[in-house]
Amino acid sequence: MLNREYTKIKKKKNDDLEISISEPKIKINLRGKKKEFFTKVGKMLSLILPIESNTASGNEKFNALWLSPDEWMVYFNEKNQNVFDQLFSEISKFNYGAITNVSDQWICINIKGKKIYDMLETGSPFNFNDFKNSKNAVTQTHLNHIDVTIHNIEINEINLFVRRSFSDHLCSWMNDSASFI
Repeated sequence: MLNREYTKIKKKKNDDLEISISEPKIKINLRGKKKEFFTKVGKMLSLILPIESNTASGNEKFNALWLSPDEWMVYFNEKNQNVFDQLFSEISKFNYGAITNVSDQWICINIKGKKIYDMLETGSPFNFNDFKNSKNAVTQTHLNHIDVTIHNIEINEINLFVRRSFSDHLCSWMNDSASFI
């Protein structure tokens, strides 16, 4: 049976780095190419899905991350639970695209501070030089040999998405790594 408890993390906070679990959040995987797909999603979420690689778009309620030319992850606070049902009934039922609720598969970890990229660079092959100065940039990379998706919300603030099954290990590694930077 699925353990619905979120990863326990020692809330690390100092002047240079703050790591916290940012849950519960609803996470929806969207896939589609048809014009009707983009129209329906745009109207229902009041945002335009990003079409440029490694970018994100968002508004007050929703964030959409580009994952591939026909795939996005939309995440938002749990207050808007009926959004999935609305998207499913307007898009999947008419075969405009595919909508999958992936909330139980991914954990969102919010990381803030000046030392974010010092910590990430110790365990990732990705070059963060351009990424760290680009608001709404997105990357899919490895961190300590674990697949992650990183959304650069603001300068010195990111949301890191990791599969639930790897979240305990990754959080433990981040806590250890943060103590050495």
